[in-house]
Amino acid sequence: MTDKIIRIGGASGFWGDSGVAAPQLVRRAEVDYLVFDYLAEITMSIMARMRAKDPNAGYAVDFVAVALKQVIREIAEKNIRVVSNAGGVNPAACAEAIRKLAAEAGVEIKVAHVEGDDLLPREEALRAAGVTEMFSGAAFPEKCWSINAYLGAIPIARALDAGAQIVVTGRAVDSAVTLGPLMHEFGWADDAYDLLAAGSLCGHILECGAQATGGLFTDYQDVPDWDDIGYPIAECAADGSFVVTKPGGTGGIVVPGTVKEQLLYEIGDPSAYMLPDVTCDFTQVEVTEVGQNRVRVTGTKGLPPTPHYKVSATFQDGFKAVATMVIGGWDAVGKCRRTADAILKRTRRMLAERNLGDYTETSVEVLGGESMYGANSRALGAREAIMKVAVKHPDAKALSLFAKEIAPAGTSFSQGTTGFGGGRPKAQPVIRLFSCLVPKADLDVKVLLDGEEIGVAIPADGAFDPSRIERPEPVPAAGADGPTVEVPLLAIAHGRSGDKGSHANIGIVARAPEYLPLLRQVLTPEVVGTYFAHVFDGEIRVDRYDLPGIGAMNFFLHDALGGGGIASLRTDNQGKAYAQIMMDLPVNVPVAWGVHRRGSEGTAAA
Repeated sequence: MTDKIIRIGGASGFWGDSGVAAPQLVRRAEVDYLVFDYLAEITMSIMARMRAKDPNAGYAVDFVAVALKQVIREIAEKNIRVVSNAGGVNPAACAEAIRKLAAEAGVEIKVAHVEGDDLLPREEALRAAGVTEMFSGAAFPEKCWSINAYLGAIPIARALDAGAQIVVTGRAVDSAVTLGPLMHEFGWADDAYDLLAAGSLCGHILECGAQATGGLFTDYQDVPDWDDIGYPIAECAADGSFVVTKPGGTGGIVVPGTVKEQLLYEIGDPSAYMLPDVTCDFTQVEVTEVGQNRVRVTGTKGLPPTPHYKVSATFQDGFKAVATMVIGGWDAVGKCRRTADAILKRTRRMLAERNLGDYTETSVEVLGGESMYGANSRALGAREAIMKVAVKHPDAKALSLFAKEIAPAGTSFSQGTTGFGGGRPKAQPVIRLFSCLVPKADLDVKVLLDGEEIGVAIPADGAFDPSRIERPEPVPAAGADGPTVEVPLLAIAHGRSGDKGSHANIGIVARAPEYLPLLRQVLTPEVVGTYFAHVFDGEIRVDRYDLPGIGAMNFFLHDALGGGGIASLRTDNQGKAYAQIMMDLPVNVPVAWGVHRRGSEGTAAA
């Protein structure tokens, strides 16, 4: 096996990430590839609207006008290759914009783009076929804004095989922009599933940019120089192992804890993390510190993929409006709640008088009153707070009426009301997600390299067999021995949370191996469900998965985000704060452990 090392820099975690990443990785490090992730479901709907107005639009313009523009000459000179899903719903236009940029810079670069993920032209056929939502069984939407299949890494690898220096895709799984280069560089076969899973995990670590190098880390106090935080680099070997690091002299930190948190971010079942090219098993992954800001990752396993692509469609489901108002003085939280209740009661009466119908959904939160903590709030005595009231309605005219009735609270209700922020609220479309499956054989995936079509053969049969999933033997649960002391969960664990559509996940990592048995004893699905009872849309459903390789557990909270994403009226519509909220859960631990009540201050998590 070759001893070649391929260095891949993760230069973007979302559409809107900092413009400092690409120059940093190109000028302050040695990389072979830059990979950029830009897409999310709401991003696709925005890009679809852009393309509807302009046939040359519909891609992440920042990728071309900001990221590449800063480094296009250096990329050409150093022969750095670039892979990005910035193509959105119009990868051909994105590729053409890159060619124009290269010509203006006086450099020659071969640019390829991948087509085949956009299924909007097949909308009527999918509806007529009776396709239903893969989780809820709901009927296909009446009118979609976007419909895109999540493609894999094989088209990217074939584009690189053909000599492309820059490859642009439409909707592909986030990790594919990393797996594609590794398949190309190391010649990994389409059925080398352990290797494909390892490359996918590498992509999963890189796909959120600086989240792997100290961004959003639980122990934030250990992370230096946020202003110059380093973006991640993976040094990848042919055996699938890789070392996570960052450019020298940059801020941020790479320790096992930062990598473990990112591994847990936005996953479901870690024994069967399904991707187009492979089904990944992360349960026995090992994460080891091998130097300052150097963490080695090994132990990923893989199974065959399914014969289907996951497809995400977006559609409009009415309108929403959100109003905020600052209130100060004693019992600010109570004043906020009464103000919101009065606004809703008044406007509901006005809507009825005009035959406009009631709101389809409302949400009242008090920012500063710890609404995100539900019954666990400790902020009832706050002396300043922000009332946030959000509503949904099928008719934008009803929300115009709602918007006009916010300001009158400044002279009608509570003393201490100082005004409402952001001006009069405006109606915005509610965009919902619809997920389904389509056979891989039904899609015509193409690679075009400077106008020339490159053949792409993608295995479409799929051999995934659920019976082959191997569940790890968890660490046995055990209670505390001897005298105990109550501490917050933060003292013995750290974690990361995020969203999977309308669901949320919370990954919890033991700070030391000896803490894990107690964590399994204390953190049952029932305990977690009760602690977060206020976030569930219906019944409380929590799944717990074990990852003994990294001393962790992943909790999956079903329908716990109020619809999730832009469809949700909640402040935390993507579960970003759920792990932090969970850090306050009280735990009785042995006094002999000598843990700090507020966690390992000044010491990075394991």
